[in-house]
Amino acid sequence: MLLGAGCPMAIRDAEGNPLIPGIYGLTAAARDNMVCYEDPNDPFTIAESQLKEDGNPKPNVEHFLTHIRGLRAVVGNGEVRGLSAEQLDRLDEQICGVIHRCVNQELPDGETAYHHLALWANGIPRDHPVEIFTTNYDLLLEQAFEECRVPYYDGFSGVRRPIFDPRAIEDESSLPTWARLWKLHGSINWYQNSRGEVFRGTENEPDIRRVIHPSHLKYQESRRMPYLAMVDRLRTFLNHPSAALLICGYSFGDDHINDTIIQGLQYAQTSVAFALMFGPIEDYTQVVPLAQRRQNLVFLAQNGGVIGGRRFDWARQPAPPDAANETDGDTDDQDMIQTTFDLGDFGVFGQFLRDVVGDSGLQGEPFVDAI
Repeated sequence: MLLGAGCPMAIRDAEGNPLIPGIYGLTAAARDNMVCYEDPNDPFTIAESQLKEDGNPKPNVEHFLTHIRGLRAVVGNGEVRGLSAEQLDRLDEQICGVIHRCVNQELPDGETAYHHLALWANGIPRDHPVEIFTTNYDLLLEQAFEECRVPYYDGFSGVRRPIFDPRAIEDESSLPTWARLWKLHGSINWYQNSRGEVFRGTENEPDIRRVIHPSHLKYQESRRMPYLAMVDRLRTFLNHPSAALLICGYSFGDDHINDTIIQGLQYAQTSVAFALMFGPIEDYTQVVPLAQRRQNLVFLAQNGGVIGGRRFDWARQPAPPDAANETDGDTDDQDMIQTTFDLGDFGVFGQFLRDVVGDSGLQGEPFVDAI
């Protein structure tokens, strides 16, 4: 399963707002917290102008970090495109800090779609463990797993300060049959020390770089870095015969992950990916061609989809008696209603998973007490 930024947006706070904003919400928060409008040489404004000059009219925080880290790789101790090494380091740190503050949220009380997912992962005996990939930096999946008493492994080993261990990701025989959680873009509780070691912290770590990987450079200096190891894990998963990947909340905005999915499906013709998309298919005009070229990528949106490489609109169906007032009023359509596919909404998808396992996933009083 692959979960994207749309999943936490399906969880609402007490005021009805998304628990965590989407990518452009994070960008707006970064701009509000960092831009000094009185200073024409404000570093964030300079970086934004450069991105727009380079052909990106609406850059987001991922584009900013890609740009900043690309410049930082060549600046040395000097200056490049009007930005010094010190300014670039500060921009990187500040943007990651804003991301941390925005996504460092907890699930509300009661069962949520994340809890339903955790119950499904632990609901029935399996020959192979559930593998969940996510591009999100938050800790909502970890919270749900722990509150539902679902054992999981996330690539780190140790207790006091767990260290990232790529060997355990590459060698399946060394892993138990716990659920596996692979955070493709890093996490707000991952850090890197001066020796290049990546560890998982329990709270803010002073003077140590956070490991957040929205950058398309993806820290190319080492294949042992978490991003590359976990993308390799996604590729390995898709290479399994008859692998099935469910995708929810992901809008196919990361070309590296898209390439990994497409190449994996091309290599393993018996594997299949089901992309459950939120909203109408017209919102995904740049994504639909991916499914049209790859027959084992099934694209399912609210009002249509792509199956077997062919584009379809969902059919109208006879309306139930209590839905007569929902017809469009045409004489020939008085008894028909438009079919919609709603599993692209993570809240609906979570309830579907909860219904699949019924009460088999409940672990008794600990889960009830936790939420």
